[in-house]
Amino acid sequence: MADVTVTQDTPGTPDVQALLLRHFDLMRASSPEESCHVMQPDALLDKGAVLFAARDGDVLLGVGALAALDATHGELKSMHTAAEARGRGVGARILRSLVDHARAAGMQRVSLETGTAEMFAPARALYASHGFEDCAPFGDYQLDPLSVFMTRQV
Repeated sequence: MADVTVTQDTPGTPDVQALLLRHFDLMRASSPEESCHVMQPDALLDKGAVLFAARDGDVLLGVGALAALDATHGELKSMHTAAEARGRGVGARILRSLVDHARAAGMQRVSLETGTAEMFAPARALYASHGFEDCAPFGDYQLDPLSVFMTRQV
């Protein structure tokens, strides 16, 4: 992981957009529409999200975004590690960068929504290992048996 860098990027960068679309398609195929909160890549820009990308040289390994809910509360969006890069700590590096960015931006809390299905267990474990705890729905979310809501102070 010594050669992996995590830097700010945009959803319009071709390889970033391709990975975000792969994430979008996977989420849409894995959850019913009413329980799927994944955003199209362009919608991240519309929401004013800050996106970080992890790369090993020129190879994109993963992405994650942070959208402000208000001046003190951010939401993690579109966290995704390429299948071929899983198990290498990419998600943890992106997550740390996003939390650091939230802190530098003056946010006090970062929250997220993820799924309850077994395929989301690694993501839930990652978030829990970085201090995220289960919480009530936030923002515009409603209780949903297929969603887990998590939050932490930064």
